[in-house]
Amino acid sequence: MKIAVDRSVLLKSLGHVQSVVERRGTIPILSNIKLEAGDDRLELTATDMDVAVVDSTAVNIEEAGAVTLPAHMLYEIIRKLPEGSEVRIEQTEDANSVSISAAQSHFSLSTLPVEDFPAMAEGDLAHSFVLSAQECRALVEKTRFAMSTEETRYYLNGVYLHTAENEGTNVLRAVATDGHRLARLEVALPAGASGMPGVIIPRKTIGELSKLLEEDMSDVKISLSDTKIRFVCGNAILVSKLIDGTFPDYDRVIPDGNDKVMEVDAQALSKAVDRVSVISSDKARGVKLAVESGQLTLSASSPEQGTAQETLEVSYSADAVETGFNARYLIDVLSQIEGSTVQFVLSDSASPALVRDTADVGALYVVMPMRV
Repeated sequence: MKIAVDRSVLLKSLGHVQSVVERRGTIPILSNIKLEAGDDRLELTATDMDVAVVDSTAVNIEEAGAVTLPAHMLYEIIRKLPEGSEVRIEQTEDANSVSISAAQSHFSLSTLPVEDFPAMAEGDLAHSFVLSAQECRALVEKTRFAMSTEETRYYLNGVYLHTAENEGTNVLRAVATDGHRLARLEVALPAGASGMPGVIIPRKTIGELSKLLEEDMSDVKISLSDTKIRFVCGNAILVSKLIDGTFPDYDRVIPDGNDKVMEVDAQALSKAVDRVSVISSDKARGVKLAVESGQLTLSASSPEQGTAQETLEVSYSADAVETGFNARYLIDVLSQIEGSTVQFVLSDSASPALVRDTADVGALYVVMPMRV
């Protein structure tokens, strides 16, 4: 294999795939990326056997071929080469190493046999549909913060993607929860999604998809079965196994009896929560919210540190209510609000708060209360 490619083009392509590779893997070949050159394109593939990413880019090919190279080493080399340089990659005659050169820099990397690189079988992905990049980005970004990191409840370690009905309209819905907060985002049901199984997309896959969606693109094609899912984003293809488990009935934790509506400036509330919570000494960083007609008082106290209090003007006319929340959970939710104002729908001190984005009717959040 002998190719020449612009350093920035190769770096972008490597950026799409290298993070899939585990840094402390036990299987040597899985520490490598496969580079396959042919038909004026270079295809890069990385996998950990649960997730695989393939990215292709146009290159100048002098000799077609395929090699595998250490993923993170290759990425660091290309990242540190001078901007604007042309990178030449050439396999040696014995095929045991590859030379990489650009400007005055020269490297030689050992390879592993291409035939040892595993192929990830997709199987029959019976359901396919297309989302705009904006819709797909919203489904991922507005829910991922609520995914659990607790390995014992592995079925919460991802985003639950499924079809649902909301007020007579069919929707595609993404839900994530860790038991303390819940995020739900829905978009209009795309053609081809009807009848799809509800699937749990793993946390790592969500992270990789989020990176691919950082760039502007028109559409994302999604194909899935009950065990695998594939995303086609521009020149990149992400294939992943799904979490084999049952997502809990999340509707049970969404309160339907809350009747006290408070509207407040989302950014002002986020900053106030952040300031007041500084005084909290406990790990949960509890903040008390006391709301009455036209006013919200936030407070926190600590036996060692002292107390903090801040008041905000709000739109509220119901009976006074006091409740407490984990400050970080509140800030996480408020960071997803697109509109200038956020709506809290409350009941009493022991009930979860329903949080709505006044600028996005498809988004809904729930935050569990805590004793402060």
